[in-house]
Amino acid sequence: MKVEIINIGDELLIGQVVNTNASWMADQLNQVGIEVVQITAISDTYEHIFQGLDLAKSRADVIILTGGLGPTKDDITKTVLCNYFNTKLVFNEKAFKQVEELFHLRGFKVTAINRKQAEIPANCIPLQNTNGTAPGMWFEQDGKIIISIPGVPFEMHALIKDQIIPQLLEKSDPEVIINKTVLTQGIGESALAEIITDWESNLPDYFKLAYLPQPGIVRLRLTAKGNERNLLQRNLDEQLTELLKIIPNLIFGYNNDTLEQVLQELFLKEKKTLSIAESCTGGYIAQLITSVSGSSSYFMGSVVAYDNEVKEHILGISKDLMIEFGTVSKQVVEQMALKAQSLFNTDYAIATSGIAGPNGGSKEKPVGTTWIAIATPDQGIISKKYLFGEHRGRNIRKAALTAMNKLRLEIEKNISKGLSV
Repeated sequence: MKVEIINIGDELLIGQVVNTNASWMADQLNQVGIEVVQITAISDTYEHIFQGLDLAKSRADVIILTGGLGPTKDDITKTVLCNYFNTKLVFNEKAFKQVEELFHLRGFKVTAINRKQAEIPANCIPLQNTNGTAPGMWFEQDGKIIISIPGVPFEMHALIKDQIIPQLLEKSDPEVIINKTVLTQGIGESALAEIITDWESNLPDYFKLAYLPQPGIVRLRLTAKGNERNLLQRNLDEQLTELLKIIPNLIFGYNNDTLEQVLQELFLKEKKTLSIAESCTGGYIAQLITSVSGSSSYFMGSVVAYDNEVKEHILGISKDLMIEFGTVSKQVVEQMALKAQSLFNTDYAIATSGIAGPNGGSKEKPVGTTWIAIATPDQGIISKKYLFGEHRGRNIRKAALTAMNKLRLEIEKNISKGLSV
């Protein structure tokens, strides 16, 4: 069974609203083995909706439309559907009762314009919307299924999960689709592809690998399709085990894991503490760390030492050291990490210093030059220079993720050495 999703709304096309509905729907359908072959966003116009349906029917078995079902004049989806299926709007008493009940619960009276919400095409099968006033509509024509539902996310979610997916599964024998996303940090997409080329080339035909890069992270989504779920899962696990042997230090998690979550698990398990001294990242690392509930159990605090005066007078970095080597240097960033570790009395400390850009670079230290240092419990210090590029936002993101992953590797290395509590 092949599905096309059509999201209706000018707000999607002008960038006013991010089309999260499409990604959520595709994920839900994929989880139960229903393949999404295309996602289309179109404007609230008669021609686009009508033509969109014709095109979708040529490549999919099921078309799911969202949006354009409100009570106002700019919501024209029901009008288009009536013309498309050569029918007319009729008043549906059951749908109207749902509207009345919802308005009663909210303390409002049903107006004439709200009453129109209960008018639906005569030849559709209504789908009760318990979270809103616009019912969903199910049509069947020429062996195709066309479903129209509201675009309001919490209304759409319930209709998809509680009614649409169960009914689609009854009408099909879907292929089993399973996937897992491998999260890597510390290498670019092309370099990663070169390292795992032999592993990728030897994947079975029913496997598909997708590279999903973003600043600082490359995600690898491995998908397997077949008829036997247990066999597919076993084969998928075997492939992931082989991949882990090839790039053990690059993989920090799977699926929806984040580095901040992975770090928290390590710190809580090892009963260690963390502090941070940030310059070029401007507090972004601390923001990521504290975005996870419970981070106060191990994160003691940070200093955003953006100005040299703060580096000198708060962290205690020697002015002579900064003059001699520059603030973006191995010597200064290592002192920043050690001073933060001492100031907050923590086991580990991260420090960053760099040129985020777009200005401030030189021939010797171009924009993107970043030093990262990690102070460890045995008073050891490690540091490394990176060249992240010319885009300020990406440089900050890459520096933060790189620092956090570097910290993860140090903690895991110390665990392997038996230095954990």
